Amino acid sequence: MNTAASRTAALFTAAVLGLGLVSGCSNDNVSCGLDQCTVTIERTVNASVSVLGVEAKFVSADQNTVTLEVAGEQVQLSKGQQAVDVGGLQVTLDSISDDSIGIQVSR
Repeated sequence: MNTAASRTAALFTAAVLGLGLVSGCSNDNVSCGLDQCTVTIERTVNASVSVLGVEAKFVSADQNTVTLEVAGEQVQLSKGQQAVDVGGLQVTLDSISDDSIGIQVSR
């Protein structure tokens, strides 16, 4: 009986941890691990995504630089730049295409 109770407890714990991992993500454009998410934001006016409890909104972009509003604060990110601290998160630019931008967000 003790073994069955241990297995049930382990399964419950795994399910709760799994739900906690995805709870920081709001949609299909966000893929999260424990404390880091990969985010894709469309290059359209007012495109935004919620990640790790903070909203990231696309403002503008050119070939090398993206301007985002993260947690109500505007930030510029460039290719190859180190992470920028904004809204209690570290944000890094991964990619820029004609249609979207890719960023990494971590705690």
